[in-house]
Parts: sequence; C-alpha cells; structure tokens
Amino acid sequence: MRSRALLLALSFGLSFWGVSQEVQLSQLSRISILTCGPGSDLYTTFGHSAFRVNDPSIGIDVVYNYGTFDFNPPKFYFEFAQGKLLYSLSRQDMGRFLNVYKYENRWVKEQILNLTLPQRQELFRFLEVNNRPKNRTYKYDFFYDNCASKIWDILKEVYGEQLQLKENYLKNLYTFRELIHQHLETNSWSAFGIDLALGSVIDKTASPKEHMFLPIYVMRQLEGSQLGKKPLAYATKTLLQTLPIKKGNNFFLTPLFWLLIVLAIVWIITYVDFKKNKRNRWLDFTLFSITGLAGCLIFYLWFLTDHTATVGNFNILWAFPINLVLSVYLIRKTKAPKWLTGYLKVLMGLLVLMIILGLFKIQIFSPLLLPILLALGTRYFYLLLQIRNSRAF
Repeated sequence: MRSRALLLALSFGLSFWGVSQEVQLSQLSRISILTCGPGSDLYTTFGHSAFRVNDPSIGIDVVYNYGTFDFNPPKFYFEFAQGKLLYSLSRQDMGRFLNVYKYENRWVKEQILNLTLPQRQELFRFLEVNNRPKNRTYKYDFFYDNCASKIWDILKEVYGEQLQLKENYLKNLYTFRELIHQHLETNSWSAFGIDLALGSVIDKTASPKEHMFLPIYVMRQLEGSQLGKKPLAYATKTLLQTLPIKKGNNFFLTPLFWLLIVLAIVWIITYVDFKKNKRNRWLDFTLFSITGLAGCLIFYLWFLTDHTATVGNFNILWAFPINLVLSVYLIRKTKAPKWLTGYLKVLMGLLVLMIILGLFKIQIFSPLLLPILLALGTRYFYLLLQIRNSRAF
C-alpha cells in the first residue's frame, strides 16, 4: 500500500514537469472551494477564491489559484490601463497558501464539494488540463472574469445542467457600484478613484450570478446550490481567523479633507480677485488644466480601451477634456474672446446636467465631488462676471 501511494505521489510530482500521465484520485480525496477575506492592499480588498484538491492517500494537497498575475512595471500598468491585463492559473502547496494569508491576517473559509469520486476526478482533470502553459492564461475582467467568477463558470462547464443556480439566495440585489462600496469606505482614495474611473454601466442591478464577481457571494451561492438532487457543498468551515487590529482613521489624509482645502483656496482667491478687480491666471490655469487632463483620461478609458466598466462615464461633464486647451489661453493676460462667454455657460450647464443625471440615478457620482463642483461653479461664474462687466481679464 505504501509503495502504491509513493508511486502515485511521484507520478503527480512529475506532472509538475510536464509528464502527461493522469493521476487517479482515491476515495479519500476531497475537492473544496476556498474563500479568503480582504487584505490591506487595493487588489486584495475584495477577497479571493480558489480550488483546493486534497488526497492524503497519495500526498496531494494543492490550491488552484486563478488570481495570479505578473506585476512587472511598466508593462503591468500599460496593460491594466488598456484593459488587456492577463491573469493565469497557478498551482501551489496548501500549506504555503495558508501561510501567506496568516501573515496578511486574512480569514480563510472552506466549502468541501459534495462530489462522487468520478465527479472529483472529472473536475481534477479539468484543472490539470487548464493548468498547462498553453491554457492557463486568460484576459482579466474585474466584473465578469476573475478568480471568483471562475469558480462557478468552471463548475458549470464541468457539470453542465446538473449544476443548478439558486436564484433566490439573496434577499436583496445590488448594483455593481453598491457591491464595490460594500468593501470600501466612501471617504477613501480607493473608493473616490473607482467612482471617478468607472461609468454608468456599473449602476445597473447585478443578477444573482453577476454578484459572484465577489468571493463572498460565491461562498453564499455554494451554500444553497444543487448538483443534481443533492446539495453542492457541505457546511462551511473556518481554516483561518483574523486577529483583531486597531485601525487608524486620520481625517487629514482623506480625500474629503483635501478637496475641502481646494474649495477653500478657490473661494479665498476668487474673493480677493473680486475685491481687487483682477483674475488670478495661475488658479484658472490649474483648474482648467487638471479638469482637462482628468477628462482626457476618462475619454481614453471610455472609448480607447477594452475596459467594459468605464463606458458611459458622465464624470466627463465636469472633467471636460477641452478645458486642457483653454488652460493654455487662460494663463496669458489678454482680452477675453467673444466665444468664451458661451463656453463658460456650456460648462455651467454641464454641471447642472451632471446633477440631474445623479438625481435620476442614471449614474451615481461620488459625494466627495461636491467640493469640486462648488469650486468649479464658483470660478466659472466669476469669470462670466468679469467678462460681462468688462473688467480686467
């Protein structure tokens, strides 16, 4: 018996080096889904999902992880911006996998799948074939193709119509943006940046299946799903628990604090300009160049990349790309052209339109934008006042 187990373990080890012989799982084998809690880095904020294959009789205990990527700047940033970031499947020892999450103080939960030996063998074979170099890479999509969504998609591909989605496993359905914010603090740079970059397409209500781009919802779905006439998974058990830590909350490092500072600076300079009958060219250059650059980035993400979540981003109404061109003009001290009045009225109209879109929930904007809108509205109105009264420009 020992010699047979040693032979099977050796054959599995050799498969790591490309040997095509298929390893046969024993009756003691188990395949489970691992769900991991959030971490401190942005890319770990939403948790993680993975497959675990454990067969003590032949010495197998490995994790199949679809969340592997090559962090190699600047290529990584370029591919990420283009929406062409490649992720891949990797296989690693369970002990090492748990040690990483223990070090990062993240909880890990396990759901053993209620599978027969032939069903376990079929899933194991799929994972092994998928782990071949020519098969393991896939194009990452945060909402539709990531480490969590892969779990259900693979189970569906392996077991077909036997696998039944439990549509009513959620009492309430959420939009994609609401699901993101369940894992983020509103007054944080990560939430603010995501709300600026992602468009109105994520304000639609996600279907029960679409909720499973987040690992926590994969775990909840598995708890009630069926494989044929039997439950898909046994009771969830905890492998690692988080240790309590005290989180700091420094308001002076939050985006709201700095945006209020910007608003105060704009109001103070505008008041001084009004009293002295002048225009601070550097303030106008800064406001118009920054909003113009932000608008160019939004335009790029919307129209020139493969991202699906940046489409229909109406933040472009306040971050208007043409402002970048105008900023070059506003740094110079010269007479205001006739068309500038109309352009400023258009900009103020766009701010009003943005508020209307928000009220009708066509796109949900970050509440942290309020200081920016007040600052821009104030400055646009002052410039219109300067032109109308033929004051120094």
